[in-house]
Amino acid sequence: MFSSIKIASKTRVVFGGSQVFKTCASQRVVQWRTVDGNQNSVSGTRRMSGKGFNVPPSAEFVARVSGIATMFKLPFQKTADGLDAAFVGVPIDTGTSNRPGARFGPRHIRAESAMLRSYSGWTRAAPYESIRVADIGDINVNLFDLKDTCKKIREAYREIVATGCIPLTLGGDHTIAYPILQAVAERHGPVGLIHVDAHADTSDMILGEKIGHGTPFRRCVDEGLLDCKRVVQIGLRGSGYTPDNYEWSRAQGFRVVEAVECWYKSLVPLMEEVRSQMGTGPVYLSFDIDSLDPAFAPGTGTPEIAGLTPIQGLEIIRGCRGLNLVGCDLVEVSPPYDTTGNTALTGANLLFEMMCVLPKVKYY
Repeated sequence: MFSSIKIASKTRVVFGGSQVFKTCASQRVVQWRTVDGNQNSVSGTRRMSGKGFNVPPSAEFVARVSGIATMFKLPFQKTADGLDAAFVGVPIDTGTSNRPGARFGPRHIRAESAMLRSYSGWTRAAPYESIRVADIGDINVNLFDLKDTCKKIREAYREIVATGCIPLTLGGDHTIAYPILQAVAERHGPVGLIHVDAHADTSDMILGEKIGHGTPFRRCVDEGLLDCKRVVQIGLRGSGYTPDNYEWSRAQGFRVVEAVECWYKSLVPLMEEVRSQMGTGPVYLSFDIDSLDPAFAPGTGTPEIAGLTPIQGLEIIRGCRGLNLVGCDLVEVSPPYDTTGNTALTGANLLFEMMCVLPKVKYY
């Protein structure tokens, strides 16, 4: 049985029940009414924007398990036209060097994202009252040809950023950061980079190949896509191929913050320094889920012990508030190794926090 939800004069199809939202601009509230299968009606109000933003249905009135699994149960649309930000899936793992499975990351992150609500509880960010955001689906990748996949990603992101929309990407392995940054830098020029990861991903070549999930930021430097004095890598750790695994990063002017420097402390002071380093120029945020300790995020392809905590992950993302963010990604969630679903759930939460720190998002 299908019924509809009307939000700011827009209608979307859902399962099992309906809500009708009526905007009251002068009072800055929304009047709602929900009707169950027995035609019982309950009504009330919620504070909401007077503009036509996309607002996901609340789990107070529509069951989380119902409907199509878009990101945060937002509307799906085919293009980024008219959007301030868009969730985009890039389902590849053909660039991985260890455990595969990240090609299933986007759909599992979307499924777990139904748990998220409309406001950030501590920061009181209100993204759905501030920016127009939707899920625009997945890039049609070529699972048999990584170079062709990179071309497809680059071309798709050119179209997205050309509209002025900020892409929020669900990976997929970290290879995808390279073609995404090609498109982003083509529009904005060399960008600052906040790279949160267990690995530097600056290898020149792996098994004779220049493109893979261990090489994206080497390729970005080669092509002048990054403003190297505005690059920070946070959470790096693990065994290395050389005594100083991060020598090349430092030689380019990157700031390297190894995981051991983050142990037992808040990263709020670090992010104050990072905001100063990034300045007012365009910034891209790339967050590999393996930056978190595998006790918290086991569902990933190249886990390293002694990593960051989810609390520190939130501090990093929330510390990006006020920056000129032009794109974000969350990569390397591998559902086959995520038996509880908690890695995908953590990824969904981090993507919600990324949305909350975008320019123009208001806070109560």
